[in-house]
Amino acid sequence: WDVRFPSRNCFTNVFSSNCRNRPIDLVFIIDSSRSVRRAEFEKAKEFLQDMVDSLEIGSDATRVGLVNYASTVQIEFLLKTYFQKSSLKQALARVEPLASGTMTGMAIKTAMEKAFTAEAGARVSSVNIAKVAIIVTDGRPQDNVEEVAAAARASGIEIYAVGVDRADMMSLRLMASPPHDEHVFYVETYGVIEKLTSKFRETLCEEMRSEITEDACMCEAQILFQKKVQTSIQDEVGYN
Repeated sequence: WDVRFPSRNCFTNVFSSNCRNRPIDLVFIIDSSRSVRRAEFEKAKEFLQDMVDSLEIGSDATRVGLVNYASTVQIEFLLKTYFQKSSLKQALARVEPLASGTMTGMAIKTAMEKAFTAEAGARVSSVNIAKVAIIVTDGRPQDNVEEVAAAARASGIEIYAVGVDRADMMSLRLMASPPHDEHVFYVETYGVIEKLTSKFRETLCEEMRSEITEDACMCEAQILFQKKVQTSIQDEVGYN
C-alpha cells in the first residue's frame, strides 16, 4: 500500500528567490524645486531609472508611479500607466522640474489620496502587496509634513525619506516610517545618489528573505506532519 501526498518543492524559493519576486506598489515623490539644479534633477531621474532596473516591473509584479512637486504637485504617471521597464524609464526621462517652492506635505497628501488608490492602479485589496513611497528632497518643507505623513503611514504606506545636500534631517525623520535607521537616508550630493540603489535593493531583499524563511518553516512543518500521517496510515494498513 503506497500512500502519497501532493508533492511540493517547498525549498526551491529559499535558494533561488530574490527581491525581484516581491511585488510592490511603489510611488516616487520627487522634489523638483528651484534649489534642485537641472543637472541635479537629471541625476535624481537617473537614480529612479536605476531603481526601476533593479525591480521586476509588471502588472503582476512591481508597479511604479511618480509624484513631482515644488510649490505645486503634479502626478506624472500612475501605478497603472506603465508595466514595462522600457516605457517606464522613457517616462522618467521626460519629467521636467516644476521650479519654486517645496510643498512636501502636499505631495505626500496627493500621493496618499490620488496615487495609492484602486483607481490609480494600486492593489488595495491584496494584503501581500506592499505600498511603498520613496521621497527624494534636498530642502526643508514649506508646509506641515508630520500630520500628513502620519496619516499616510496609518493608511498602510511605508515611507522612505532620502535627503540630499541641504535637506532637513528632522523633517526626514518626521516623514519616514520607523525604524528611522532603515527608512531615512542622506547623501551629500545628487552626484552620489545612485549609491542608494543597492541599499534599497538590499532592504527589499531582506524583507523578501524574511517572508521566504517564514514560508519555508511552515513548509517544513507541513512535510513532517505529512510524513507522520503517512507512517500512521501505513502502520494501520499493515496491522489490518
